[in-house]
Amino acid sequence: MSRFLVEITQDEDGVYVASCPGLPGCNSQGDSVEDAVDNIVDAIELYQEYLKDTDASNDATKERRFVDVPVTV
Repeated sequence: MSRFLVEITQDEDGVYVASCPGLPGCNSQGDSVEDAVDNIVDAIELYQEYLKDTDASNDATKERRFVDVPVTV
């Protein structure tokens, strides 16, 4: 099991929009927060399946890491 950060906002029509910042383009929506969460979980699962099926996700030359960046306010 993996954990993903999900952002949920409500648009001007009252629809709840969910996005996963860690997965560019992975978005969904629902009539309630719960619907939006259920739908983004499905979208994340499909996104992961897509990555498994692409050569890009298996590229051994890619390296990912977290970096610390000082924040100036």
